[in-house]
Amino acid sequence: MLNFFSPPPAKSRLSDDKVGAEYRRMRLKVFLGAFMGYAAYYLVRKNLSLAAPGMIAEGLLDKPTAGFAMAGIPIAYAFSKFLMGSLSDHSDARKFLVVGLIIASTVMACVGLVPFSQSIDVNGWILFCFMLLVGWLSGMGWPPCGRVMAHWFSQNERSFKMSVWNCSHNVGGGSLGLLVSVGVTILIAMGVAQTWRAAFIFPSIVAMAIALFCWWALRDRPEACGLPPIEEYRNDYSSRRAEQGEEQKIPFRRLFVDYVFKNHLLWMIAIANVFVYFVRYGVSDWAPTYLQELELMSANDSRFAFSLFEYAGIPGTIICGWLSSRFFQGRCAPVNVIFMIIVVLGLICYWQAVAVAQLLGCDVSWVVYVALSLTGFAVYGPIAMIGIQALSFVPKNAAGTAAGFVGLFGYLLGDAVLSKIAVGYVADSAMGWGVTFWMFIAGSLVATLICAVTWRKERVMFEERLAQK
Repeated sequence: MLNFFSPPPAKSRLSDDKVGAEYRRMRLKVFLGAFMGYAAYYLVRKNLSLAAPGMIAEGLLDKPTAGFAMAGIPIAYAFSKFLMGSLSDHSDARKFLVVGLIIASTVMACVGLVPFSQSIDVNGWILFCFMLLVGWLSGMGWPPCGRVMAHWFSQNERSFKMSVWNCSHNVGGGSLGLLVSVGVTILIAMGVAQTWRAAFIFPSIVAMAIALFCWWALRDRPEACGLPPIEEYRNDYSSRRAEQGEEQKIPFRRLFVDYVFKNHLLWMIAIANVFVYFVRYGVSDWAPTYLQELELMSANDSRFAFSLFEYAGIPGTIICGWLSSRFFQGRCAPVNVIFMIIVVLGLICYWQAVAVAQLLGCDVSWVVYVALSLTGFAVYGPIAMIGIQALSFVPKNAAGTAAGFVGLFGYLLGDAVLSKIAVGYVADSAMGWGVTFWMFIAGSLVATLICAVTWRKERVMFEERLAQK
């Protein structure tokens, strides 16, 4: 099995007159493969969020149980991402991504075929185990994409290419809602009553089809295609020189304790990440249930609103990064504060959509669409920027550990505990959705405050770097 995943051997070098054309062709193919492949992983991650309203209506789940089951994915993913990253460094990225995607899609499709019982608790545990497995398999998505981008794109072009590639998860997450609507239509035409099963089955079939495309498009590294390494092709040895420079190899224990665990700024960023992830996943995962339960939208319209939230994150992330580079010399805290304030405004409009619609004299659906688009537009920028900001607070040797530390907080506490389990219990209790929205707003304000506190420190560090130059 390990031999199957081993990287392919290097092929004989193509003649110089063929290298340029082949490189251009292959770089486009592998970029599309990585983009579509990672997007497809998001077609088999939030499916339960879209199926939950129908399952709750049929008495198969309640909100606390649904939240508990949803938590399986971020819990497993938080740990899987670390382990799979290590394994992917010694594997063929093409096989690693495709095999993981096919298995994850198969597992998610099987959820749609399970004959659930009338016991809510039993159904919750069944779904939790399925989601735990899918979450673990989801860890096979990002690492091979990172490997592909590192091997096919050189250091001085990689940041822009990866910022574009990073939008793939918004494309996948946004397309999920639309695909579920198509699947529901098909099941209705077939006379199937439990149309919520389409949320698991149809997107999984599409993801499997994309896996076949990725098998055609992806290649592990240029040398396996008879091409020179990317540094040689683009005459860009900046990353290699960094590796051969004066940086020391620090033992992991000292690196983690001295540079990460004792770094109070990194702890602040990690806590901010918890609340940003809480808002991001809390709003998107529960939007279909909230909108249908309060009869603000039909099932189809709520799925469309879910998609808008994801799609709006694409321009939001790009604009947030551009503002950081254009007006703040690459500093992250200022744009994080600005965008999180916009998130608060979007949340208030979303929560009070009926009152806003009456005030403006328009349909409540349009208010929901605009409010969710505004929230999605604003929340994804800080998610990217907080990760970048964390790296500026540690030496380069500790960058990977710092990123993993901050990400672990976001997925375990922000996504699994707060957005899934806590929201499920609060929304189902006497406190209801009103307290849930107060939690979203409070979380946004806490994240804004923490980013504001780091604003000055980030500026001081930037000025110190300029003085050293």
